[in-house]
Amino acid sequence: MEVVAGLSLKNLKPRVWDPASPHYLPNLKAIMVSYADFASMPARRQAAMREGLRSFLGVPANVMTYLDNGSFYQLTRGGGTSHKAYEEFVEKAKPDWHAIPQDFIPTPLMTDEEQLDCLRQTMAMNRDYRHDGYVPVIHISRHLSDYLKEFLSDEHLRQKREVALGGIVPNLLRAPKAMPYADVLDSVHQARRELGSRRLHVFGLGGTATMHLAALLGVDSADSAGWRNRAARGIVQLPGRGDRAVANLGKWRGREPDAEEWAILARCPCPACQADGINGLKADGLRGFCHRATHNLWTLLNEIKE
Repeated sequence: MEVVAGLSLKNLKPRVWDPASPHYLPNLKAIMVSYADFASMPARRQAAMREGLRSFLGVPANVMTYLDNGSFYQLTRGGGTSHKAYEEFVEKAKPDWHAIPQDFIPTPLMTDEEQLDCLRQTMAMNRDYRHDGYVPVIHISRHLSDYLKEFLSDEHLRQKREVALGGIVPNLLRAPKAMPYADVLDSVHQARRELGSRRLHVFGLGGTATMHLAALLGVDSADSAGWRNRAARGIVQLPGRGDRAVANLGKWRGREPDAEEWAILARCPCPACQADGINGLKADGLRGFCHRATHNLWTLLNEIKE
């Protein structure tokens, strides 16, 4: 399974994809950026269209560039996406992988009719953008079976070789009326089974546990911003053990490593730990963030590899 590292245009460090960076991770083969970031930064949007996304970010040829449409960002903050502007960006920036311009995410708190309205709007978008490599989106929800039925009954969409599965984040984050974890897993399994040999990408998985489950369920790729989010909270991931808080950053709390786990971190071969050891992981500011983020993504990549 391919781990797709989610980036933030507001702070591209650590440049884990860049061979010239001290935080370079050679096992990383794909990165994802959100169109919502570019839409809020007009100068960077224009630069990425002028130079091409790969050149703008300095991404080497062996690393794929994924473009998220930013619909989850819009769901949590309001607003919308200009479909025409998104089309223009895709045409000129040329990401290797790009979702449809907008999908309408059903949240667990919605009524059945509201969730079905999300389905209708998303499937209409899938049909309108069945050309030029746009990847269709379906959602984990109480109506996943309806999504799959509509998708597989459309002769044009059936020809698509890639599908993205969204809607998982509100459930994993335990939004009100969230689906039980077992039902979320059953939904991923159902999508994998019914979509057959199509390449399946899952939006928004973050930690080692969820990545392992995705790999076991036959997901082909999944994007994660969790390696950065945890780092910002002073948290690192320990292979086979989960999250540990190594830096006291004020309001964030978590389980601290025990003596054995500190020893594991002291022996960690990732680039960040090799450069600055535990002191780098404990540091505050950008230095500490970059070390923890690099360590977290290295852990994620190696967990999946193993």
